Amino acid sequence: MTSPPVIRRLPETVVNRIAAGEVVERPASAVKELVENAIDAGARRIEVVIRDGGQTAIAVTDDGCGMTADELELALERHATSKLPGDDLMGVTTLGFRGEALPSMAAVARMTITSRTPGADQAWAVTVEGGRRARPQPAAHPPGTRVDVRDLFYATPARLKFLKAARTEQSHVVETLNRLAMAHPEIAFTLSDGTRDLVKLAAVAPRLGADPAEARLERLAGIMGRAFADNAMTILAEREGLRLSGHAGVPTLNRGNAALQFLFVNGRPVRDRLLLGAVRGAYREFLASDRHPLLALFLDVPPEEVDVNVHPAKTEVRFRDSGLVRGLIVGALKHALAEAGHRTSTTVAGAALGAFRPAERPGGALPFGRGGGYGGGHAAAAVRTTGLSDFYAPLPEFDRAPSAPMAMDQDGGAADPPPADYPLGVARAQVHATYVVAQTADGIVIVDQHAAHERLTQEKIKAALAGGGVNRQMLLIPEVVELDEAAVDRLLARAEELAEMGLVIEGFGPGAVVVRETPALLGEMDVQGVIRDLADDLAEYGETIALSERIGDVCATMACHGSIRAGRRLNAEEMNRLLREMEATPHSGQCSHGRPTYVELKLADIEKLFGRR
Repeated sequence: MTSPPVIRRLPETVVNRIAAGEVVERPASAVKELVENAIDAGARRIEVVIRDGGQTAIAVTDDGCGMTADELELALERHATSKLPGDDLMGVTTLGFRGEALPSMAAVARMTITSRTPGADQAWAVTVEGGRRARPQPAAHPPGTRVDVRDLFYATPARLKFLKAARTEQSHVVETLNRLAMAHPEIAFTLSDGTRDLVKLAAVAPRLGADPAEARLERLAGIMGRAFADNAMTILAEREGLRLSGHAGVPTLNRGNAALQFLFVNGRPVRDRLLLGAVRGAYREFLASDRHPLLALFLDVPPEEVDVNVHPAKTEVRFRDSGLVRGLIVGALKHALAEAGHRTSTTVAGAALGAFRPAERPGGALPFGRGGGYGGGHAAAAVRTTGLSDFYAPLPEFDRAPSAPMAMDQDGGAADPPPADYPLGVARAQVHATYVVAQTADGIVIVDQHAAHERLTQEKIKAALAGGGVNRQMLLIPEVVELDEAAVDRLLARAEELAEMGLVIEGFGPGAVVVRETPALLGEMDVQGVIRDLADDLAEYGETIALSERIGDVCATMACHGSIRAGRRLNAEEMNRLLREMEATPHSGQCSHGRPTYVELKLADIEKLFGRR
């Protein structure tokens, strides 16, 4: 028989290596812990140097408060920290507080810490290899601290197998430092690989009388790009002691992943499902499910209302009142989106201009013949006799008399309103029976008539619901829609909710429904299409989610099938009415899927295309 197992105390080095497995997952984790210590030490300048993605060497230098020789020795003991003076875990105001990072890293790497306090005659340095610590020795160093970590995980070779390529690990370090830099624009950050700077961010302090939000936006522009700063909405909201600030991009500035979504709680970068879910909820009506907005949000919460002692890496938090936090984020983002009105991203115009290319033809021939003239044989003659006459002919129905009286100019003709009077300008033409071209004071606007009208219709349905209900119109001949039995059951289970939105349906046998009334403001609509799409939407929502929670999605589905379709010709009055409604309707700059409803091109940019500037 084998002897029974005996309970024993693990050696200190093994305990530290176990802790290192939780705290130091990869080189980026070590950089995060060291930089957070520097921030907590009051540093105003932090320099990071890494080699081989941080695996070979990491050096973090700061100009913070420094440590004495006795503090250096104590800092390498587990759970020794200066950040919990009252031993109150519900009153944490610093980034670090566990006292695990330094001893954990020292247990799996070769580490040297050199530090000097302000006013001290000399600095002190201590060296640790695989958990074996030497006595502090005098050293030369300016006020502040420098931590050198070499051969990370050399004492735990198995962990080395899980590290990625040096370039991949380097990208994680860059992301980690950028997140910390966002929350602290008053600190200068530098990251290099020994040969070149990977991150170089100067300290950004609000100038005298300037808004601190501007300083933060300047730091965000240096990390997330100038396009974000140009298209960011300012977020500022307070509720019951909670404060939310930061910036969020307009919906048309989006990405296929959430890599540029940054969330902070009390200055601590976190990855919290509650916060990310609130962001998705706020943008649900404006973006497709596979698109993600760009934003950086900073939530300030009383320390007693949030638990940061959830995970050793301190990237997760728990809120005492999660509903209040979610409501604050959703409400603030929706308010900012409403304030944005018909605004769309400036990157849309940039992408459009980038798509333009000068026309090129074999041999440099122009469409009207050689040498740029109008001669050139029978083909050119055909252009002269037919093509040009068609080109100069008035657009179909564009000159049709409008239903309302228009102002007349001195010559008795209809006077167009000055383009400067309207942000989206005055309609000049319709192209391919799909796009409206308008002239503004300093450029042109191209509008996708279906996408724009879809957003206008969706907002009208939502406004009608908020005002007491949607007016309905009875169909002269009820329309029968055939579906599978499961889809019919889902629709009939929500019949009362759909009726509130103006859509009245009844069962019509085991595999069909009959539509008797539709929303009046939609006019003629694709009944078959809207019923089938709603059935698919209900299958995705699930039975437990009320339509009131997804009202924007339902309205978008109905609006899509009741809007002006591409291919419908509009006269001048209809086009201008569409532009004026867009200017007065919130969110009209993007459709329900986050695509832009219009593109604005400035005259200066157009002139550059033709070499006029």
